[in-house]
Amino acid sequence: MKITLHSPVDMHIHFRQDAMLSLVAPLSAQHFAGGVIMPNLIPPVNGVERLQSYTAEVLEAVKPHAFEPYMTLFFRDYTEQELAAAKPHMLGIKLYPAGATTNSEAGVREIGAMDRVFKMMEEQGIPLLVHGETHGFVMDREREFCAIYRHLATTYPNLQITMEHITTLDALRLLDEFTNLRATVTMHHLVITLDDVVGGLMNPHLFCKPIAKRPEDRDALLQAALAAHPKLMMGSDSAPHPIDKKECPGCAAGVFTAPILLPLLAELFARHGALDNLQAFTSDNARRLYSIDPPPKRVVLEDIPMTIPASYNTVVPMWAGRSIGWSVTEVV
Repeated sequence: MKITLHSPVDMHIHFRQDAMLSLVAPLSAQHFAGGVIMPNLIPPVNGVERLQSYTAEVLEAVKPHAFEPYMTLFFRDYTEQELAAAKPHMLGIKLYPAGATTNSEAGVREIGAMDRVFKMMEEQGIPLLVHGETHGFVMDREREFCAIYRHLATTYPNLQITMEHITTLDALRLLDEFTNLRATVTMHHLVITLDDVVGGLMNPHLFCKPIAKRPEDRDALLQAALAAHPKLMMGSDSAPHPIDKKECPGCAAGVFTAPILLPLLAELFARHGALDNLQAFTSDNARRLYSIDPPPKRVVLEDIPMTIPASYNTVVPMWAGRSIGWSVTEVV
């Protein structure tokens, strides 16, 4: 059995910077035609000059692969002139609640105080991408944030809002409630629950934020992905950290899936008889929702087993050492 995907895109990915950028960017670019690059660096990508310089670094890192980086700005209190200057160079602006995840300390502390920026983004047609968590009890953070999504969606009906890496049934239901909401979902949140992370000995390489949730949340997300819900996009949230930052006290949050993402998805969709919907989930929905046109790239996957490497240099992937049933056999 085989499937050919046309210009798959990863709509939420972390490339980091410096040596880590050089390591992980080619691992995405070899299989994907493009990706939405997250801006939570040190310092954050929060101005047009920083945006342009980081774009140049990414383009250099992905050579020689055909790969379009869809860049984002880190949300802050921008002026109208700053937004207008940055708009031609980016896909949208990523909002992080302060301290919610890696390198987000400079994020928003009071979303209600940013109404002026939201209004300008709506007027200029700049999408808002959101890490949707409160600072409440960790299992409830995304569910609690749904009230903020409702406020934003109703107050700014022409603002296109992406709920990033959703993990709950509550967030999924919002897609059918508001026309200006869409979402990304990760591979790992389609298959794991919190039990896989801490049900036995803790597996640090499955620890991420937002954390994995309950079986009913995972199952609802999986069914939506398998059905290629028209407002749901594949966004890996592939988040590399060196081994010494994962296998340690104070383990860093992030699951690294980029180089094995398409084989894992092909195996998952084939198992559920939904291979015909993988093209929409990994490309067509995103291209329509964001009006993007990534470079032409044809990726052939076949049901040929492969073993996931123990590591990619200093980074351990999800399910390292495990045998899976599908492989990428050709990229054109």
